[in-house]
Amino acid sequence: MKVAVTGGAGFIGGHVVDILLERGHDVLAFDRLGRGPTRIEGLGDYVLSEAPDRVDVMLGDTRDEVSVTELAAHVDGIIHLASVLGTQETVFNPRPAVMTNVISGMNVFEAGVQYDLPVVNIAVGNAGFSNPYSASKTCVETLGHMYVRDRGLRLNQVRLVNAYGPRQSVAAPYGTSKVRKITPAFVCRALTGAPVELYGDGKQVSDMVWVRDGALALVLALESAAAGKVVPEVMECGPDQHTRVIEVAELVIAEAEKLTGQRSEIVHLPMRPGETPNAYVTCDPSTLAPIGMSGAQLKPLADGVAETVLWYARNWLPRWRAETPQPWCVEQRRGDCGWCSPACRDLA
Repeated sequence: MKVAVTGGAGFIGGHVVDILLERGHDVLAFDRLGRGPTRIEGLGDYVLSEAPDRVDVMLGDTRDEVSVTELAAHVDGIIHLASVLGTQETVFNPRPAVMTNVISGMNVFEAGVQYDLPVVNIAVGNAGFSNPYSASKTCVETLGHMYVRDRGLRLNQVRLVNAYGPRQSVAAPYGTSKVRKITPAFVCRALTGAPVELYGDGKQVSDMVWVRDGALALVLALESAAAGKVVPEVMECGPDQHTRVIEVAELVIAEAEKLTGQRSEIVHLPMRPGETPNAYVTCDPSTLAPIGMSGAQLKPLADGVAETVLWYARNWLPRWRAETPQPWCVEQRRGDCGWCSPACRDLA
């Protein structure tokens, strides 16, 4: 199949493109961000080195029904990921999330009906949170059920809990992303020796899913819809074992200490608007059975965290240190070092 991926320039989108190519599909990545005819931000080395001729890029906005309809005319299926993210970030400016997420979802569903395409929609992990992002994505889920029941859309929906892994964007003060995500926030602070900040007491449960496992679930759901198998309920992708936020932070800190020789402390901050104290962001991975997956098949959190921290140490940390003066580092003052310990230099 030739598969359109809306939001193909994003974190999950880039990994979905990787999985699609590995499974023999061609890709049309649709996003507002891009550079060059065959490369978009978020795509991995596999795309760039092994399959650039199998990835086309279409720049456009999913809020524009004409653009989405044109996209649908050139593909055999759509994986819809594009959305405005954020919890606190959307509370005080709700219009972008509500207008983008709801209208975009409807446009994709309408195009799917018009061209009789299989479609997959990524559902929100923190569905119970009271913020515009969660509410608007839940609205799209409900619309999806209507399109299946009343319009004959071949739609499968997959709910990912917190996706983590390499290539996730980093928010201030360590990067330019406007949305603070749990894993890069913890990893960047731990690798630089800064205190790792937790909102609340850290006892809220926030299950994590390795991004490639989540991407595989989305691709398998599309292949299932293409074969005529529409799953009536939202499938949920995440681990069998639940994890508290403070446990994730402790794993990250321990892995970063192995690489840098520095151990960050944990500090607690007040809960942010739009988030629920003592929340449980969990899932039921048994719902993945219709596409041949289970929670037991997913990458263990400890292994995924170790791989993620190592990726940021190799790919993010040197650049950040080169761009951020470290007055306490004698070697950097000489202008010839971006690493601050023998353990770090072994990574180079």
